[in-house]
Amino acid sequence: MDLLDLVRLSLRTLAKNMLRSSLTVLGVVIGIAAVTTMVSIGQGAGQLVRNEFQTFGANVLVVFPGSSRTAGVRQGTLATLTAQDAAAVADECSAVRAVSPMVGAGGSQVIGGNENWQPKQISGVGPDYTVVRNWTMAKGDFFGDREVNGASKVCVIGYTVAVHLFADADPVGKQLRIKNIPFTVVGVLARKGANLVGDDQDDVVLMPYTTARKRLSASAFANIDLMLVSARSEEQTALAEQQIRDLLSQRHHVPPGEPPDIELRSTAEVAAVLNGITAIMTAMLSSIAAISLVVGGVGIMNIMLVSVTERTREIGLRMALGARPRDILRQFLVEAVVLSSLGGVGGVLLGTFMSWIITLIINGLLPGSTKWPFMVSVPATVVALLFSAAVGIFFGYYPARRASRLDPIEALRYD
Repeated sequence: MDLLDLVRLSLRTLAKNMLRSSLTVLGVVIGIAAVTTMVSIGQGAGQLVRNEFQTFGANVLVVFPGSSRTAGVRQGTLATLTAQDAAAVADECSAVRAVSPMVGAGGSQVIGGNENWQPKQISGVGPDYTVVRNWTMAKGDFFGDREVNGASKVCVIGYTVAVHLFADADPVGKQLRIKNIPFTVVGVLARKGANLVGDDQDDVVLMPYTTARKRLSASAFANIDLMLVSARSEEQTALAEQQIRDLLSQRHHVPPGEPPDIELRSTAEVAAVLNGITAIMTAMLSSIAAISLVVGGVGIMNIMLVSVTERTREIGLRMALGARPRDILRQFLVEAVVLSSLGGVGGVLLGTFMSWIITLIINGLLPGSTKWPFMVSVPATVVALLFSAAVGIFFGYYPARRASRLDPIEALRYD
């Protein structure tokens, strides 16, 4: 009897006791479904983290001025970064794609027409800000070097500010006032929505950093608050960080062996840490869920032992007609594998459905436009199916071996 005939025979045998077979595979279904759900939710969490960091920008490094120390105690932030530093980083660091200086303008009320609004962020930035932040324009254009050099009174606003100040009208070309200073709106940023913690990324007003420093802060100093740097690729982020440290240490005349007078934060590092935590949590929860597979396997072994006892006369008759012990072993082993494989298929389908339901629930709780991705891992699904078949082989071998070792004469006499 070939393998296909054994599978057909197994299906007919299991169909005779449909309720018992269904209850037997329930443990495997629950185990596979739990593992599939945990892996799917974990991968969704990892993708959500990656999506959130993509909204901030691709491979972004944030360069801060360093802090002075006296006797090992921090004494405050040094005014060490300048726009010339940002230009040097853009020109001389080969691993850097784009740089934008950034100057905070504080929280101020913005007046547009008959409306007023207080944005969460009013900042002065450079012409390459949209490149660093991976942000496109919905209307108009971003300001350029000419506006930066002339400290022009122009600005670009986010979607939220545009809605509150100008409703359905086109903001481009219109004026708004910040600290009684008129600014011309030259563009509107594309909508990004809320981030993972619920902050509205579109509630922003951007202007040339020279304008923010000269006209809003009335500062005569050339320093900037920080610079945003985009590496050319994720693989070159570490190289870009090292190049920036070396270049700025040289420009700021930091003695050899002394720590640089700047601090760097990499979004790639933060994303890697969060992805690592997500992976560990997913593996831990999946391991816990896999315990139910063992319970399901024990159930399969128990039912197969009962089946051997019930079919003792059938086994004796088959042996009397010429069936060899290995034929009996294969028959019962295939039955166990078919039973667990059916449980595996059912578990994958149930797990996929539960992942979809849980994703819908999570998306209903997340703020704004943040969406938890629904993901089904094909490799994890294949592994789950193979694992369910392995459970059938492992827990089905003993009952199959016991059936193959029955004495034909004693089996025929069994009542």
